[in-house]
Amino acid sequence: MAWKISKPVCTPMITRCSLNANDESTAVHQPTYRSMIGSLLYLIGTRLDIMHAVGIVGRFQANPKEAHLQAVKRIFKYLQGTQNYGLWYPRDIYLTFHAYTNADWAGSVDDRKSTSGGAFFMGSRLVSWFNKKQSSIALSTAEAEYVVATSFCTQLLWMMQTMQDIQITCTLPISILCDNISAISISKNPVMHSKTKHIPIKYHFLREQVLEQKVKLEYVPSKE
Repeated sequence: MAWKISKPVCTPMITRCSLNANDESTAVHQPTYRSMIGSLLYLIGTRLDIMHAVGIVGRFQANPKEAHLQAVKRIFKYLQGTQNYGLWYPRDIYLTFHAYTNADWAGSVDDRKSTSGGAFFMGSRLVSWFNKKQSSIALSTAEAEYVVATSFCTQLLWMMQTMQDIQITCTLPISILCDNISAISISKNPVMHSKTKHIPIKYHFLREQVLEQKVKLEYVPSKE
């Protein structure tokens, strides 16, 4: 394949990538583009670092353009220079769960939907991660961050129950680290009607879990 002899790059996607479905560049061969996306999907399970980039370029399989193909080729170039990258699982005695969450508010150029993303840790070990476009348009950064925190909450509770089934006790509350102070406030204060009345009721499941002290939202700076 051509990417084996190309020059490696240091990131799988350029900063603030703005790919869109209505790109005016030349159309490319759809089967070839889809096969390239398919081969990258196999790596997502073990290569957390390309998940977001693959998720974005995978949105344009119906009508791929040259700009989209160049973005896919960049991922292959990145993989060429990072073949020795991997996940390290040291042996330790800490089994506390915590998660990092984030959302790029209105990040999709086509429909202005936000993309949820983050990572789950058991002690110092990364054990799960996901990156997914949200089902509805968030009207604020606080809402986008609140929605992704709720999604992580349900996943953390499932993981906690799994640990209990194999007789491993988890320390409560579980920390969900978020870089949006307003989202954290919403999870604690049900009186913030002006900021929460437009958020679907299903997402307030998070507030219930916070009140029951099963999880807690904590602030972490974006750069961390």
